[in-house]
Amino acid sequence: MRLIGVTGGIATGKSTVDRMLEAHGAAVIDADEVAREVVLAGEPALDEVAARFGRDLIQPDGTLDRTRLGEIVFADPEARRDLERITHPRILELMQQRVAAALAGPAPLVAVDIPLLFENEREGMFEGVLLVYAPREVQLRRLHERNGLDESAALQRLAAQLPIDEKRARATWVIENNDGLEATQRAVDQWWETAVR
Repeated sequence: MRLIGVTGGIATGKSTVDRMLEAHGAAVIDADEVAREVVLAGEPALDEVAARFGRDLIQPDGTLDRTRLGEIVFADPEARRDLERITHPRILELMQQRVAAALAGPAPLVAVDIPLLFENEREGMFEGVLLVYAPREVQLRRLHERNGLDESAALQRLAAQLPIDEKRARATWVIENNDGLEATQRAVDQWWETAVR
């Protein structure tokens, strides 16, 4: 096995598991990081986003106000689809380049973290999908504590994704991430020993 997808729901702890996989020697490609890159100052996608959503989303330093954009697109499914039409082709192209480079390298595993992997029907690209799981009530609590979102805003973000239990039913492997870092580390270590070694 060389190439897997990593997914989960918002606030399930994908980044934490990504770091643990990297510590084992995996090459991790994070779709969220790539998504930030394609709308950096000077990138064509940033101009398209500004044209669609308003130039006031561009901050004085030339960067995108991602918080305000998030408020718009999570409240309006049509706006979210417009954003995806602008960014997704560019994200996919850059990710394909990164995956090809990683597969040519020495890492025993290439893990591609795609939050909307199932929503965008990308599971066929991978030998299996590792789901980072936390129950819905844990997701809501983390969104409040970590992001300062009220219940309404947190529920909007959850509604933009498939329910976490539906994702769990479709995953190849599941890492539970609702019982502290030590338990998550043990789960990742055990998964690595059985699935990668």
